[in-house]
Amino acid sequence: MSTTAIAVRGLVSRRDHAVVLDGIDLAFEANQVTAIVGPNGAGKTTLLRHLAGLDTPSAGEVELRGQPLASLGPAIRAWSIAYLPQAASAYWPLRARDLVALGRLPHGVDLSRPIKTADAEAVQRALERVDGVRFADRPIDALSQGERARVMMARALATEAAIFLADEPVASLDPAYALETMTILRAEAARGACVIVVLHDLGLAARFADRIVVLANHKVAADGTADVALAAGVIDAAYGVTFRHLTVDGVPQPVAWER
Repeated sequence: MSTTAIAVRGLVSRRDHAVVLDGIDLAFEANQVTAIVGPNGAGKTTLLRHLAGLDTPSAGEVELRGQPLASLGPAIRAWSIAYLPQAASAYWPLRARDLVALGRLPHGVDLSRPIKTADAEAVQRALERVDGVRFADRPIDALSQGERARVMMARALATEAAIFLADEPVASLDPAYALETMTILRAEAARGACVIVVLHDLGLAARFADRIVVLANHKVAADGTADVALAAGVIDAAYGVTFRHLTVDGVPQPVAWER
């Protein structure tokens, strides 16, 4: 029995008449972390936005549990898919706890009233997972950039969606929090979610992802486990640089060495 949670079939995406993605066929499974990697401009963010239903394909379609995503209403999409965009932030001085509670909107939360116990517990769990309880009652604009990143992650976690999309969630984070973030995403997969994460750090992708998809030149250049997708020659060609291909505790750790 297939465990495919979400898929793209023959996906073509154009922007200003330029092709960004060209004929992408990918199926993503529950209980897995899939890392999307590739050079700048390869279409990683565009792919995630199509999976989230935020962009309309020029051709092809996105399927959610075998149904065309475009045919499903916004409530079903919001309940099924959590999306953490690049450098997610907020521009109003909500308390951190209230901002995390926005992740419960697909479950019918009305923030003008006291929220139900089940929703409050989901918010508390999300805050605990990102070590955010200590600043939960502070306004978001009084938090550091790292603390804001934790709150935005918690908001997505509070949705408790079957599909978790994260676009460069470790960008600009220190190594400790980057490792913590990837550990959280692994835990999401362990609870049964389909986790798809865009990463620039190939070492983190190799260590934490079950599967790595390499995008280059608008297409899928490689798709498989770390030893396949990050093999010598594969990512060298995709990124246009020479990598030193190291292995640490059996995990590939490619290091970009020269152009």
